Amino acid sequence: MTPGGSDIARDLIPGFTSTGSKRPDALFGPGADADLPTRMIRSAGCRVWDTEGREYLDFISALGAVALGYGHPAVIRAAIEAVASGAVGPLAPSDEMELASELQSAVPWLESIRFLKTGAEAVAASVRIARAATGRERVLGCGYHGWLDWCQLTDPAVPAGTRASLGALRFDDPDDVRRQCQRLGDTLAAIVVEPVIEKAPSREWLDTLRAESARVGAVLIFDEIKTGFRLAVGGAAERYGVRPDLVVFGKALASGFPLALVGGRRDIMARISQTWISSTLATEMVSLAAARATLRVMIEEQVPATLHRRGTEFMAGLVALATRYPSLIESVRGLPEMCHLVYREEAVGADVARAAARRGLLFKRTAYNFVSLAHQPADITRAMDIMDEVLSGIP
Repeated sequence: MTPGGSDIARDLIPGFTSTGSKRPDALFGPGADADLPTRMIRSAGCRVWDTEGREYLDFISALGAVALGYGHPAVIRAAIEAVASGAVGPLAPSDEMELASELQSAVPWLESIRFLKTGAEAVAASVRIARAATGRERVLGCGYHGWLDWCQLTDPAVPAGTRASLGALRFDDPDDVRRQCQRLGDTLAAIVVEPVIEKAPSREWLDTLRAESARVGAVLIFDEIKTGFRLAVGGAAERYGVRPDLVVFGKALASGFPLALVGGRRDIMARISQTWISSTLATEMVSLAAARATLRVMIEEQVPATLHRRGTEFMAGLVALATRYPSLIESVRGLPEMCHLVYREEAVGADVARAAARRGLLFKRTAYNFVSLAHQPADITRAMDIMDEVLSGIP
């Protein structure tokens, strides 16, 4: 028996599950044992329950899709009301305009907004808009931007011509930005970056991105799928005080409901009329209502500040573990709100993730683990105690 079911079940959903990072081998390493949790039936707060009814303290936070925790009461109430109202219909829902207006009040540089369902399609939409605005094709990318063709540099199933339009930009390397912008010049449509990749960006890199993209007439896009509604309501752009031309939010935007957006400068967003970006369920009412409720909680309870405080405790615990077990742990990377351990050997990370799960802790072996509003100091203490116990048992 393979984890989570038979080989027939695995064939029914190729790769075991439709979300790649939730595969057993992604969570626990190759050859994960059948006794490890692989399929869940319930989540609440910062805990999940598997199909055997076992409870787990969770810091994976649905791959960062929740910052309020699972099933926040205000979000669930809003979603239930939206379901009762019919969920979908033939006209644009009023919640779409209300949410856009509320987001603009919270994040003033969102002068114009379009909603989509996933982060991958929202980033793809931002690139399409940038190409429409500039009349150019070339793009520089830094980080993970989803699975769609435009951002896959090495996938043999993607046409070579599509792959050739994207170049890789090194994170936090101002000289690389200058060099590549000089090389591409007036062929460059957009620079798309994750503003945080396992560490905070330098001021020089952010300023160089802003200055060089403006110099060559390219659109600067921040992919804030992970950082939005976490580092601040307005993500890294708000925390670090840099204004991209376009920004993409997803994941925590609707606290676990499927919603993403692309927004930013009104003049650039207006170019969306020169291309075609549309999705039948981009305007279903449940996710829009969930996002409105999420935004209210974020602002009223100052959630990003709480995440920073609790994340600081969490990251301090990881640093203590790295100090205690230097032969196993190379470093701690990330920011307090989203961080992880870097193990000296990949096999150690798999062993730790498996042993932690057997003790009731879901802890990602790679980037990132996330604190949420639902995590309390006692949860962080318990997690560190389990990790300490696990690491102490590894030779």
